[in-house]
Amino acid sequence: MRRYGELLTLTDEQKDELTRWSLSRSLPAGDVFRARLILALATGNSYSHIEKDLKTSRPTIARWKARFEQDGMAGLEPLHKGSQPRTATPAVQARILGKTVKGPADGSTHWSCRKMAEATGVSKSTVQRIWTAVGVKPHRLDRYMASDDPNFEAKAADIIGLYMNPPQHAAVFCVDEKTAIQALDRLDPVLPLSPGRAEKHGFEYYRHGTLSLYAALDVKTGKVEGKTAERHTSVEFVEFLDQVVATAPAAKEIHIILDNLSAHKTKTVAEFLAKHPRVRFHFTPTYSSWLNQVEIWFAKIERDVIARGVFTSVADLRRKLLKYIKHYAKSARPIRWTYTDLKHRIGNVMTGTVH
Repeated sequence: MRRYGELLTLTDEQKDELTRWSLSRSLPAGDVFRARLILALATGNSYSHIEKDLKTSRPTIARWKARFEQDGMAGLEPLHKGSQPRTATPAVQARILGKTVKGPADGSTHWSCRKMAEATGVSKSTVQRIWTAVGVKPHRLDRYMASDDPNFEAKAADIIGLYMNPPQHAAVFCVDEKTAIQALDRLDPVLPLSPGRAEKHGFEYYRHGTLSLYAALDVKTGKVEGKTAERHTSVEFVEFLDQVVATAPAAKEIHIILDNLSAHKTKTVAEFLAKHPRVRFHFTPTYSSWLNQVEIWFAKIERDVIARGVFTSVADLRRKLLKYIKHYAKSARPIRWTYTDLKHRIGNVMTGTVH
């Protein structure tokens, strides 16, 4: 036995082992700390010095000193080993995923991490890891509408062909109406955006009226021809078609993609087509408005102008819509329309983006 200071007596073996622990970069930080503490005591350092050097407290020093004096190196093992690592075995994963698909028994529509953890006896973090690994998101809900059009494939292929390989010397327009756009005016002042605070709108509003927006997106350029109307009628629609046709005087053919709205199939429209033999309509299949590229642009103007807009009158709404269309033309680009996998149904693989 060799004595190092007055407080503790270490054997050469203990001193060597503790020295190795104190210099280790792979052992847990707690083991390194306790080794340095015992070595400091063995060299005769005062409690005050050790407190300052190891950033600890007197009760901690006294506790580990007493344990070492009683049990030697074994006394430096922590009494609490920490929680055991929880592994999601294949059986646990299968049980959680099986319950996820069936839904909760309490009548709620879907599982949450905490609810699943309580039902299966594992932590919510484990549930979250299992769901993430297999791409399951019970909180998400996607909606769809299946077309019941018996000629869906033929109509969709016709429209996609106009996007991917339009006829030479022809113009292709996607036409639709965004109806009943409300001219909403906020009763309370708008609080502007500032550092640390989002823009705020008052809850109450005043309705000045509604407006319909006719839009024709040129597939080749991405530019949009627009017209507003207080009423949504076949007559207004034909007037807008005249405006569209006037933008393509050199085109031998004008192909117009539109939906099956009744206002698009009236006698007035038929008379317009008879007077303009170079104009051809291509109707999208039922419940398939996503095939019309102008719907993508409508989503953009909804985000940029309508959703957060404050309009003091219907005339103000009209002015702001047409202003946006005019400025959009300066940077317009054609929509990137791709058909990614011929093995799948058209509706599952068409994608479009607008900038």
